[in-house]
Amino acid sequence: MTEVLDPTVDDVTTARRRRRPDVVAAGVYLLLAVIVLGGQWHRLGTGYLRFSGQDQTMWEWFFAVTAKSVAALENPLFSDLQNAPAGVNMMANTAMLGLSIPLTPVTLAFGPTVTFTLALTLGLATTAFGWYFLLSRTVIRSRLAAGSGGLIAGFAPGMISHASAHPNFTFLGVLPVLALCLIRLGQGRNVRRHTVALGLLTAWQVLLGEEPLLIFAIAVAVMLVAHTAAAPRATLATIRRGLGPVLLAAALAAALVAVPLWWQFRGPQSYTHLDHQLPGNSLLSFVAFPPQSLWGTAFPAEDVALNPTEQNAYFGVPLLLLVAACVVVLRRLPIARAAAATVLVLAVLSVGTELTITEDPVARWLPGEWLDRTPLLESVLETRFVLAAVPLMAMLVALVTDRVLSARGDRSGRRRTALWAGALAVALVPLIPVPLPTAERTPAPTVLAGGLPGALVDGAETGAETGMATVVTVPIPSPGNADALRWQVDAGLTYRIAGGYFVGPSGEADGEAKYGAVDRPTALLLGRVARTGEVPPLADVDRTRAREDLAYWNADVVILPTAQSTADALRRTVADLLGEDGTVLGDAVLWDVRGMRE
Repeated sequence: MTEVLDPTVDDVTTARRRRRPDVVAAGVYLLLAVIVLGGQWHRLGTGYLRFSGQDQTMWEWFFAVTAKSVAALENPLFSDLQNAPAGVNMMANTAMLGLSIPLTPVTLAFGPTVTFTLALTLGLATTAFGWYFLLSRTVIRSRLAAGSGGLIAGFAPGMISHASAHPNFTFLGVLPVLALCLIRLGQGRNVRRHTVALGLLTAWQVLLGEEPLLIFAIAVAVMLVAHTAAAPRATLATIRRGLGPVLLAAALAAALVAVPLWWQFRGPQSYTHLDHQLPGNSLLSFVAFPPQSLWGTAFPAEDVALNPTEQNAYFGVPLLLLVAACVVVLRRLPIARAAAATVLVLAVLSVGTELTITEDPVARWLPGEWLDRTPLLESVLETRFVLAAVPLMAMLVALVTDRVLSARGDRSGRRRTALWAGALAVALVPLIPVPLPTAERTPAPTVLAGGLPGALVDGAETGAETGMATVVTVPIPSPGNADALRWQVDAGLTYRIAGGYFVGPSGEADGEAKYGAVDRPTALLLGRVARTGEVPPLADVDRTRAREDLAYWNADVVILPTAQSTADALRRTVADLLGEDGTVLGDAVLWDVRGMRE
């Protein structure tokens, strides 16, 4: 009885009731994310996301090496475990130290595959919840409407595409919280708290992914310009209120990430820019349905994306028409006009340097050429700009949904609700993602599965740590064939490898970067043999270069897995280069080259 009379009980009950939709939304988003990644969760030991290419191997290597560095109290910003002897600048790669360091206990306890899968799953769920939370606390009254917006933003075709391989473009839940802080600062609410939160979260996002943060910042800037044109007096007043606190937050963030950023741009194996020289979105990609969706599975069509992990548009005609209808309905709202303009700008930027309908260029595209000449922006993959348009499209749909739900009381309101529900179904049901497929992992050669033979480890003193050998696998690991990184992780990171899959200096004077190691003559030679299966005629200069390359790599052992289709041609080539036939150990041929690298 006293509990009923206690006013605090009603307050607690009311607070719980208000939080209930948040809990439901979080649960729904998490369940959907688990379903999308269900294949990988089911096959953690043997499965591999089929469309990830070599990226899953690279990410698992990043997670494993970061955990090793943290556990050993070593510098997590650098590793010499691949690309021996130069090593890898982890901060200049997509190592996601803001996530890989906190998840170190998970990696150490369960392995990097669990960490990778967990990052993708939580990424989808938290991104959806973040945009739901932002919408429900700002422009949307109905939690159901806000939930639909979060669903669109978190599980859009581009998000599902990146969920095959890119945690840095899947784990985006910090961005809507940054947007909420900016809005609150513009309103002058709880300035001190939101300034500190904005600074801390910005620093965290730098360590999660700088490219998504840069694209987000550009989208916010375009949105501000567009909103100023639509409602200049209100927008300028908001900017004046928030400018000072935002600058303070930027200073706080800069102070927190100063050392990592210095390391990224000035540390070992740093670079100035990475020119992908890859196409942007074709016009067809905007209206096509994504392959990993109900419609795309039932009616397969030509995939015009760069690759299966870069299907950043793929909205389908019904969703585009729905968004256009939303803009018409909301045309009197400045925020809707600004959002529509921003979506168009981001779509234009995502086209890249050439306008294409399917794959063949139609004309040069000036906005893309401008991006290619702008520092920092030249390193962004242009096709990804359209990802920042997705939350704005989700907001427009949620705003109309909110209006419809608020007026559903009478008969005409119920009719509008039914019509709108049908329109949502037509636009969104075809885009429902299907579980991402998995493939079988290639097993490590038995000679590497449990680490190198003791005789080789005992005599290896060429690296920074006595007793850690350097292995040259044939062919040399590269962005196109990075299995050796996975074998290294499976062996407990007990040896170094030459080559690898990472971003590092290209060796050019302008500071441009490239994927993979600077090409050595022997690496190029063995790569050609692996692709063609043909043994080339070798000269003494090739043998001399092979020994020079072994000396550069500080190589202790050369290992050729015999399961590959061109193993015979590779074995004859290596035997000719080294003057020895090698020793067969199970499913690999091994050459002890410690005496050849002098």
